[in-house]
Amino acid sequence: MFYKVTANRWTTVTGTTVKCLLCPHQCQIREGDTGVCRTRTNREGVLYSVAYGNPCSVAVDPVEKKPLYHFLPGTGILSLATAGCNFHCLNCQNSSISQVSPLSFESYDMLPRQVTDMAISCHVPSIAFTYTEPTVFYEYMLDIAMLAREKGLKTVAVSNGYINPEPLAGLIPYLDAANIDLKCFDDKTYRHLTGGRLQPVLDTLLALLGAGVWIEITHLVIPGVTDDPVQFRLMCRWLAGNGFETVPLHISRFFPSYKLKDVAHTPMESVIRARETALDSGLEFVYLGNVPADNDSNTRCHACGRVVVERDHYTPVRLHVTKGACNYCGTFVPGVW
Repeated sequence: MFYKVTANRWTTVTGTTVKCLLCPHQCQIREGDTGVCRTRTNREGVLYSVAYGNPCSVAVDPVEKKPLYHFLPGTGILSLATAGCNFHCLNCQNSSISQVSPLSFESYDMLPRQVTDMAISCHVPSIAFTYTEPTVFYEYMLDIAMLAREKGLKTVAVSNGYINPEPLAGLIPYLDAANIDLKCFDDKTYRHLTGGRLQPVLDTLLALLGAGVWIEITHLVIPGVTDDPVQFRLMCRWLAGNGFETVPLHISRFFPSYKLKDVAHTPMESVIRARETALDSGLEFVYLGNVPADNDSNTRCHACGRVVVERDHYTPVRLHVTKGACNYCGTFVPGVW
């Protein structure tokens, strides 16, 4: 489907060349071409999305796999994506769908109402825009989120955070939670690894936090790329110093993939050391991902230290939280319970 993008998200540069205003790339797109994301195309001087209504992946996942550990734990979440992405990450785990156009990939025909109806029929309380970067199917995501709000469903964006402030502000009123992938804390590394820049991601985090959207952050430790302990400590200190002390940080191990198949997987010692650094820096909820099951996947009350969510990998097996309060000491545990 070719969906005409509203006029406030693009502008004419000259003649039939247009500039997309959705993300910080601000691609200048000639007639017949597409932007970096492969989802926005110029037809006769007008910008269209080719991602609207044609998800390439739809499934019900545990919400913990997003990962979200403090958002409706133990529930399922309807997850969907279209093809395309505005990053070209060297380590992409979903390159078969993220690095292609929606027009070149088999997809479903699902309008927003069909998506919300599916969530209701699957008896799940929320919808996730995930697998690829949801910014690139912004109009589709926004329409689903607005309809979901009407139907009492919650919505989640699992995102790289690379979006301009104006479209983000338009989405925030209909967004309940987000997991933002914070790749590293060095702009040069960001550009090398993703093709994007660091500052817009930090701006997105601050905007979400300021608007009261529930946030969790994922950071992948890639040997020789994002494992600099000095940069990681700077990142943790920035988070702790900007109001993210109780925002869960998920530190994940890297395994060889896509264009980094020659890079070794992350040693356990590296992620354990990173967790210690994050805790020492003042972050209160730090989890490890892509690791064997251990007690560090549990959520502890930050006041009394008792386990309030006990997990077996992605499955909560015991919850000791009542209306968001620790059953042992009554302290509110940050999250959406």
